[in-house]
Amino acid sequence: MGEGRNWGSTVMGWFIVRDGSEEATADGAAPSAEASSTSGEPAGGAQAAAGEPAPDFFKSEPPAPAAGRIDFDGVYEAAGISAEERQRVAKAGELLASLPAETPVAVRKQIVEASLRAFGVPIDKIIESGVGEIQALEGYIRRGAADTQKVLDESSRRIELYENEIKNLRTVMEQRVQEQQGITAGCNAKKLEVQRILEFFGQEAVAKVVRESPKLVDPSAPAGPAT
Repeated sequence: MGEGRNWGSTVMGWFIVRDGSEEATADGAAPSAEASSTSGEPAGGAQAAAGEPAPDFFKSEPPAPAAGRIDFDGVYEAAGISAEERQRVAKAGELLASLPAETPVAVRKQIVEASLRAFGVPIDKIIESGVGEIQALEGYIRRGAADTQKVLDESSRRIELYENEIKNLRTVMEQRVQEQQGITAGCNAKKLEVQRILEFFGQEAVAKVVRESPKLVDPSAPAGPAT
């Protein structure tokens, strides 16, 4: 399809590269989702987001997407594209959509151009507005990609911190368990030493002293009410 294959390198690659199956829409009609996704070449913004700086197309802050939905008019407004300019592109799109699909490309182009001239719409102005819209959309893609990368970088950094903290906490837990096991073993060994001495005096004698001593707690006595 000759000229259509060059769209990807036009205007800094902002145009979407389409394969040969899209020759029938080389006049500017929107490509199908299948053609755009299966061409094997990155769409506008996909490759640029990997590291190229985003050109500043915006005169004001564009609106953030709401629940994944894009306010395209708001994006165009932020890029300084007026409603009149947007209407020019929309008018051209309506004229293209109104023509039968079987109409030859050259004929469709003649009809659309003649109609636009009849409406007093300069072709160059439509092209200028259309490229401006593509620039705005590309800038929006790159802004979103840059913001997303910042979130990913910050999230990765925080995850690493949390993972290190979890690792440290697990180490503290393991050390504490080992220490407690050592304390239990050491105390039980010392208890046995003292127990051997008490066994010398006999179990009954020891039990009697435990019951009568105000200092000792009889482990066999029922527990008192909680206070």
